[in-house]
Amino acid sequence: MIKTADKKVINGWAMYDWANSSYNLVITSTIFPAYYEAITGDGNDQTSVDTVTLFGREYVNTSLYNYALAIAFIIVAISSPILSSIADYKGNKKKFLFFFCTLGSIACSSMYFFTKDNLAFGLGCLIVACIGFWSSLVFYNSFLPEIAAPADQDKVSAKGFSMGYIGSMILQIICFVFVLSPQTFGITVGKASQISFLLVGFWWWGFAQISLKRLPNNKPLGNTNTENIFTKGYKELNKVWKQVNHLPVLKRFLLSFFFFNMGVQTVMLVATLYGKSELNIPTTNLIIAILIIQLIAIPGAFTIAFLSKKIGNFQALMVTVFFWIILCVVGYKLPRNGIYEFYGLAILVGFVMGGIQSLSRSTYAKLMPVTKDTASFFSFYDVTEKIAIVIGMFSFGYINEFTGSQRNSVLALVVFFVLGLIVLYSAAVLQKKTHQHEAL
Repeated sequence: MIKTADKKVINGWAMYDWANSSYNLVITSTIFPAYYEAITGDGNDQTSVDTVTLFGREYVNTSLYNYALAIAFIIVAISSPILSSIADYKGNKKKFLFFFCTLGSIACSSMYFFTKDNLAFGLGCLIVACIGFWSSLVFYNSFLPEIAAPADQDKVSAKGFSMGYIGSMILQIICFVFVLSPQTFGITVGKASQISFLLVGFWWWGFAQISLKRLPNNKPLGNTNTENIFTKGYKELNKVWKQVNHLPVLKRFLLSFFFFNMGVQTVMLVATLYGKSELNIPTTNLIIAILIIQLIAIPGAFTIAFLSKKIGNFQALMVTVFFWIILCVVGYKLPRNGIYEFYGLAILVGFVMGGIQSLSRSTYAKLMPVTKDTASFFSFYDVTEKIAIVIGMFSFGYINEFTGSQRNSVLALVVFFVLGLIVLYSAAVLQKKTHQHEAL
């Protein structure tokens, strides 16, 4: 029986959320998207669509950004299963966590050199940083069932996300000072943004060392002297897939997660560019809106965790997914230049953003069978998430290029949430029947 680790280990685990969420906020959500839009646009607010040329082909600038992220997630989806299987097999999850943390941190810091004259370099850094961030999460998440008993996993998972929101918000405020008052430091707004990217790299790597020091070492599951670790990695992956096939509730949950997470992650990744390009929200107001989301997300994560205790994980997730459907419709109807309406939407998104991620992670951990192959199992979770993001980002970018409006892309996300809700309901029904059968 797994026992919850001591407070020092739990706090050490949560500290990685504190460290890496700086990437998620500054690079994914606020300053980098706004900086990218500024240096790839023509500076005219009346222009409906800005285009850029890369490798001889012309793209809508926001769609190219979406495609770049989709490429990064394809790479993560292909590589993470074999990497996590090897990590379980060799007992070196912490080494993989360190490697991808370092890779992502260096890429973020390298964005300091990104200008309008080296678009390919900037997008390359974006892709590598994204790979580093999401690949490291495979190994970070896999520690959850090892350090927390099932009864404590919702609470521990929520603590990780909350620590992430607090840590990233602190760095965001520091960067906010540079961006809002660059003249105080004798620099331009563009240089202030570039300094922010540099700070993210140092923040992420520096605080991650606390986690790496406190997390336990996992024991090797195989004899590395007699078997090829790459072959063994694929065998482990196939073994996990066979186990998932014999766990119908877990399988349905993964399918529902695939659909609704397609919508959640796409919203989070495109929100800033949507606000900047489609709604003409000034950069300062965009950053304020994201800070609002971070503030609201902390109580939101704990509120949804509390709700799950009262009505159950599946029921709480269904309520949250339904709420996301409403948010997409509201986002589609937001007026151009509607700053306060955008703030209102930010409050609602913040409340459910952290909660649905935290509860999804802990629900999956609860549905997993008792196993030592935690990294391999979480790679399935990770692959499901990444393939969903690839589809979500490509569809968002393509619909934008095809129709000339990101509003249509936002409305299309409703389909993903509806499908996720339907499958989630079927998983809940199946789980109930299974429990009733076991009671007999």
